[in-house]
Amino acid sequence: MRSYKFKWRLWMICLICGLATGTVSAQDLRFSQWFNSPLTTNPANTGFIPDADYRIGANYRNQWINVMSVPYKTISIFGDAQVFRERIENGWVGLGGVVLRDVAGSGNLTSTKIYGSLAYHQMLGYASLLSAGFNVGWANKRIDPTRLKFPDQFNQATGFFDAGIPTNVVFNSTSTSYVDIQAGMNYAYFPTENLYVNGGFSVHHLNRPKETFFAENGFDNRLSPRYIGFLNASIKMNDQVILNPMAYYTTQAAASELVGGLGANYNLSGDGEIQVLGGLYYRVSESIIPLIGFQWKNFRMSFTYDITTSSLSTYNNAKGAIEFSLLKQGFYNEYNGSIRQSLCPRF
Repeated sequence: MRSYKFKWRLWMICLICGLATGTVSAQDLRFSQWFNSPLTTNPANTGFIPDADYRIGANYRNQWINVMSVPYKTISIFGDAQVFRERIENGWVGLGGVVLRDVAGSGNLTSTKIYGSLAYHQMLGYASLLSAGFNVGWANKRIDPTRLKFPDQFNQATGFFDAGIPTNVVFNSTSTSYVDIQAGMNYAYFPTENLYVNGGFSVHHLNRPKETFFAENGFDNRLSPRYIGFLNASIKMNDQVILNPMAYYTTQAAASELVGGLGANYNLSGDGEIQVLGGLYYRVSESIIPLIGFQWKNFRMSFTYDITTSSLSTYNNAKGAIEFSLLKQGFYNEYNGSIRQSLCPRF
């Protein structure tokens, strides 16, 4: 009985959040490795690459494996680069783009989002940088209602949901699309080659697009603005260790998330081309997130595992989500790394 009650409550939560029947308060797509998904964290990160000229990356997240019959899977691919460095005195423009795809739950609630990003970065003296940026994108959500079961399809006699029982839930459409706009600002401070501090703030869904599968019913079906703030630092302790403390906070309608922790890079090769990465983060009241990774030259791969600490751990055995990140960054041929100032501590 306890398991049935939990599944019933979880089904209702997913239905309310996923279908956007009333005021939209569901959280957006998220990554535990938010620092490895820079363009979705803040559009001002576009072209803000402290130790390179361009980067491309990919993220994969698989969530709620032990709770949902069909786990939530989120994939993103992004790329950005610095341009006009030789035309703007002590500044540059960042151009980039990101594609996200998420499939959630038994109804195959599928989200596809494509964004183009633009940012401007201006040095303030020799030790700080101010950045501002925005992105504009197209988003689509679709669902397969034939794969869903609704409360009025519950068969009291058998104790199961029965697709043969008619439902009063009527979808006006199984697909919805809209234009989405984000904006943000960053500030970075790097007084020495051994210290780097960076903070930023962004607002997502500035235009509050409407997202619903149902006909107008008097509810406000517009997406609530999402606010994201972050603070991180890189501190070079010696020729073997760089520490990376960081914190991240986001809020949207009634949902909020606070993550903090410490990462570290350990130099294996002496020249910094081979590094081992490690870290431990905590999502308040929800999960502990250990990180391991490896860097070889300009390629970096990292893995995190969300260990559930909330009451949900009773049902998922503390198995929250797995997440992979792959990043490649580099320099333009004409620079060859020789005249490019690094804003971040390096081995």
